[in-house]
Amino acid sequence: MRSVRTVAYELPVELVLSPDVSVPMYVALRYEAHDPYAVRAVFRPPGRDETVEWFFGREMLAQALSGRTGPGGDVDMWPAVDAGRATVFVGLRSPAGSALVAFPARDVESFLRETWSAVPPGSEADRLDLDAELSELLTGN
Repeated sequence: MRSVRTVAYELPVELVLSPDVSVPMYVALRYEAHDPYAVRAVFRPPGRDETVEWFFGREMLAQALSGRTGPGGDVDMWPAVDAGRATVFVGLRSPAGSALVAFPARDVESFLRETWSAVPPGSEADRLDLDAELSELLTGN
């Protein structure tokens, strides 16, 4: 039996409104070993009661520490230095609108290190129970 491990971080990030204006907010990152490829990000925009939820690949987030990933898609990530700090920019696009969020790279690295401890890179497929997933899809449960 495999142990289930969840990694959860709440990070301070900046919602970039223009090149000169950013608004602080928080994002909750969540990684669950039973869904080994995905990272769930729940944003709490300032002045709003509801949250905004996105899913993106753990590998995509890791690649964003050293280069651009996802350009032209719903999620676009890239590293940069902003105000002297290593930053990972995350651009999000949907039919409802778009947003640019600046993550502290050191916090992203810490989060990823903990997820790699839970499920080492390259071993994700070992965590999947494809028979159970297929059964669930076919039975509609």
